[in-house]
Amino acid sequence: MADERDPELPGLLLRTERDLLIPLLRSAAASDFALRTACPGWTVRDVLAHCGSVLSRVVESRFGPDVFSPECNDRDIAERAGWTDAQVVDELEAGMTGAGAVIAAGPGVLDGVALGEWVHAGDVREAWGLEGAYRGPGLPLALRLLGPRARHQKMPLLVAELEDSEEELVIGREQEGRAPGRYRGDGATLIRLCAGRSLAGTRYELEGVTERELFLFG
Repeated sequence: MADERDPELPGLLLRTERDLLIPLLRSAAASDFALRTACPGWTVRDVLAHCGSVLSRVVESRFGPDVFSPECNDRDIAERAGWTDAQVVDELEAGMTGAGAVIAAGPGVLDGVALGEWVHAGDVREAWGLEGAYRGPGLPLALRLLGPRARHQKMPLLVAELEDSEEELVIGREQEGRAPGRYRGDGATLIRLCAGRSLAGTRYELEGVTERELFLFG
């Protein structure tokens, strides 16, 4: 899989996930939003409030010195504490619709936002016990976004032999004197590795690189 930037890819991933996730959220019970997620301390509602606030910042170009920091994230969630669940979902839908064009017009530094939003959609599905939390139509798009994110985070070079793809995925940066690491497994498990999500029940092989070195959201 090519590692060159496609400026339209983040928006495509966001819109693809929007069309699947928003109807799911609209049909959920209020109690579903109170369930805990893989993100420490965050409920489903917190995750959705975070996602919507991030996309709103992107669309409105509202970036401060601590933007996307844990402190900023906590403030954004707290600001939405008085919103209804429907309002939280409304903001998320608007952001998933509008952020792609803004990201595409930029130099690529915000491409990882789309990947993070897609992972958080998986967090919601996992919290609700749904099958294929980090799979679905967006998975091939998310895997393509791993390349730029891995370069940005200076991840060691990794060659991924994906069971569910005919192509190898090469991500990360070559390091002098170090052979590329190798991953063998499915795409969804690679996403879990790179996002620091639970690996319970998965099966994969990893050589020449540690799990910690693959974590891209630190």
